Amino acid sequence: MRGSLDAKLKMDLKKLIIEECDITAIPEDIGDDDLLFGSESRLGLDSIDALQISIAIQNKFNIIITDSKETRRVMRSINTFADFLQPE
Repeated sequence: MRGSLDAKLKMDLKKLIIEECDITAIPEDIGDDDLLFGSESRLGLDSIDALQISIAIQNKFNIIITDSKETRRVMRSINTFADFLQPE
């Protein structure tokens, strides 16, 4: 997967998440493999945050994620998200 190798894309995703979810953090605080959602996540993102991120991704990348299971898989971490956006 190419996306997890793209440092700029991962930084852009971190900034997008911080902005869209109104998180008090800096991009460097988010590890590439850190869980973004769930009880083990340091960010504490929830389903409303996932919706906001999905809308921002749709607007920025013109990619729509409609299945909730797919959304959870894609948004597991920055690396999984980047790989979804740049698979090859």
